[in-house]
Amino acid sequence: MLNPTVNSQTYNCAAFKTVGQSIAECRFAQSSEITEIIAVSPQVSCVMAEAASGRVNYSGRLVLSIVFADEEGKLCRMQKGAEFSHSADDERLTPSHSCVCRLSCDKLTVRRDGSSFVVACVITAEITAFERRERTFVTAAEGAFVNLKRVKLCSDIAFSGESEVEDRFDADSVVDVLIPSAKAIVTSVLCGTGEVEVSGEISLALFAMRGQSPASLERTVPFRCVLPCDDSSAGRNARADAEISDLNVTATVNEERGKCEVEFTCTLAFRGIISDYTEEDVAVDAYSCGNETEISVASESFSECGDIKVYSQRVSGTAAAKSRLGYDCKFLAVALPEAECEYVPSSGAAEGVVRALLIYEQNGEIKSTEFSLPFAERLAGLADDGQEVSISAAVGGVSVRLRAEGETEAEAVVKICATVSHRREISYITSVSEGQPKSVRRGAVSVLFPAEGDGLWDISKKLGQSPDEVAALNPQLKYPLTGRERIVVYRGGAQAK
Repeated sequence: MLNPTVNSQTYNCAAFKTVGQSIAECRFAQSSEITEIIAVSPQVSCVMAEAASGRVNYSGRLVLSIVFADEEGKLCRMQKGAEFSHSADDERLTPSHSCVCRLSCDKLTVRRDGSSFVVACVITAEITAFERRERTFVTAAEGAFVNLKRVKLCSDIAFSGESEVEDRFDADSVVDVLIPSAKAIVTSVLCGTGEVEVSGEISLALFAMRGQSPASLERTVPFRCVLPCDDSSAGRNARADAEISDLNVTATVNEERGKCEVEFTCTLAFRGIISDYTEEDVAVDAYSCGNETEISVASESFSECGDIKVYSQRVSGTAAAKSRLGYDCKFLAVALPEAECEYVPSSGAAEGVVRALLIYEQNGEIKSTEFSLPFAERLAGLADDGQEVSISAAVGGVSVRLRAEGETEAEAVVKICATVSHRREISYITSVSEGQPKSVRRGAVSVLFPAEGDGLWDISKKLGQSPDEVAALNPQLKYPLTGRERIVVYRGGAQAK
């Protein structure tokens, strides 16, 4: 009688991803002061994400900072915020799912509505749904031979948290900061017992006034934050991303020293996944000498977090500007730089675009135009076959020059953080039972022709004998077999020639 030994355990997994989009807008009613909007900086953060039957409900906060020219041509700033709620439909969602939501502003439009200006943003929500599952696997079976394999059984542990980052620095000749923009990238995630340490840096870009002229300032602010996580243990791998949920920059001018002290504070919201695992001996095959065996097999596919690699690439080339720029334009500053890119496995390169806002003077008026610089940079030594790569990027050192009438060139330094994950595919037996008796007639002598690559288990299963018996009777065989061997089977055993 066949009697299997079965183990069971529960685990978490990132089941699937879904995407939702919504529109959020802010109304700036003081249009009598605004003659032209020069720059708009959106800052969006997630407040809540909750799964329901067939949908996920999420909410967020949008803060819009604008720089505008007043009737006298002076640059001024204004800030407003809005809260929004939306949902994304997906029939796979149930209330038992837990969701992690990441928001981004994909498109921004400015329009005049009566006596007001309305700034509208298209908010994209990337939602990962986690669910709790149970796995059952066979570890032994009385009355059958079982092929055991040691495998990693993984569980995805989601963690999150917030931390504040502060910095102070001097900015010569700066009298005011109009719009700050920042991008946080994660360069290291270390798991400890009951905590996760996340390190990285913030690329801070300031659109400021230096005397009576606009200017660009840049600064890199490192951070190291320790987040509590009860399920974390030392030695595990993890990945995380950082989102700036709140940003504040104040400039204090010291007229006696002739300097401006800039104070930067922000709140970072972290979301990540720990790859927790146990190593277990699981049955991947089984057979019985006297009876057929009926087995059920389960398969799992999961992504195990790997290393984070950091690249710094200088990119340059022809830039595409929305406005036609000529020799009558005086370039003043570059504001709101950002980089968007993705990894292309076929070329091993990060392909994307650098975007920024060029502030310039034309015919005595200050104007702005968006420009973009495409790039493709190969990331050497990044990934092997079977690995997955996700990247995030920050940009700095952006400069623009006029190459010819209507033609511009740009240069920038793009810092890319690439997180490498290993795709694992495993299969194991969940149940095994005894089937019908075998009706194979065996002669006194027969010859087995093995296939190339056959191992001891394959030969034993074909012969219907114990692997120990086959190994003892054929000590000269070297596995895996070449396929040229001939195994002679006698009633008392099997011998190879």
